[in-house]
Amino acid sequence: MTSRPTRFFALVPAAGIGERSGAGMPKQYVFIAGQPMLAHTVAALAAVPRITQTLVVLSPADDRFEAALPGCKAWVARAGGASRAETVLGGLAELRSRGATDGDWVLVHDAARCLLRPEWVDALIDACADDAVGGLLAQPVADTLKAGDAQGRVTATVDRRDKWAAQTPQMFRLGLVERALQAMGAAATDEASAVEALGLAPQLVRASMANFKVTWPEDFALAERLLTAASVPDPAR
Repeated sequence: MTSRPTRFFALVPAAGIGERSGAGMPKQYVFIAGQPMLAHTVAALAAVPRITQTLVVLSPADDRFEAALPGCKAWVARAGGASRAETVLGGLAELRSRGATDGDWVLVHDAARCLLRPEWVDALIDACADDAVGGLLAQPVADTLKAGDAQGRVTATVDRRDKWAAQTPQMFRLGLVERALQAMGAAATDEASAVEALGLAPQLVRASMANFKVTWPEDFALAERLLTAASVPDPAR
């Protein structure tokens, strides 16, 4: 009997309300360059041929998705929880119900990293498909890092030489990331930290600073400029 090839699934947690964005609505539905932010994210993942399917995990109370992304071919599950870990675990359970197994790869990607490019996802898959653990896109830290106190005063300068800013997607086998998140719970700020807590070392795959997470009010204007510029045809071509 021949074994089934390992598959790659994308999982987009989109159950948050975007309190820091100042948008007055879930930030994944704010229009950027003519489309909801989430639409840009899903489209980038859909453009990666090796990804079998993308699952978007929404809040059970979400009543915007179908109107905001009409005709979207991604799978949808209203299985989000109070924390990122709960939302991702709800998504993993949904993937299992649709036939995914422990050995399949899951690429968890922030809905708010809407400038994602398919070639960055391909680079992550190339680097990690044969890895025993998995890995994540990340960027070496270039700025001087300061630790601060509750009053906003510097308490220390942190050595940046081995520091990386974690991005997404973060790519792990379904069985591993599920076990890791179940063990760490809501304290997991990303999937890699949960995997690290098991004593494993994910692979860091260098990505672009453009793969930033739209978080603060000023980030929307920057994302608008970059996405608009990317959509303008190059007259030299």
